[in-house]
Amino acid sequence: MARLNYLELPVADTARAKAFYGSAFDWAFADYGPTYAATTSGDTDIGFQADLVEKTAAALPVIAVDDLEAALAAVTSAGGRVTRPIFAFPGGRRFHFTDPDGHELAAVTAG
Repeated sequence: MARLNYLELPVADTARAKAFYGSAFDWAFADYGPTYAATTSGDTDIGFQADLVEKTAAALPVIAVDDLEAALAAVTSAGGRVTRPIFAFPGGRRFHFTDPDGHELAAVTAG
């Protein structure tokens, strides 16, 4: 089963983003280094990416999948274009792709 479970926002300043969203919505964040922080509610969480090399140009919807390799094959078979091959990060493994309209998304599996 696949479902939207995360939204990563490119930000200029992680501390400023945390302050705004914490104040506006009373959200708490976990820091994952100096340029990344995220909510950890376990529902649809939000991450802030301030690393100039790592951040995307727009918000990055992240879809949780059971089998990352199968998802990669399905995305390419359906006409998607892989923009970042499978890689590991502290929360698991993921890849980035664009849909036929050019929207960038990611597919992720935990662990």
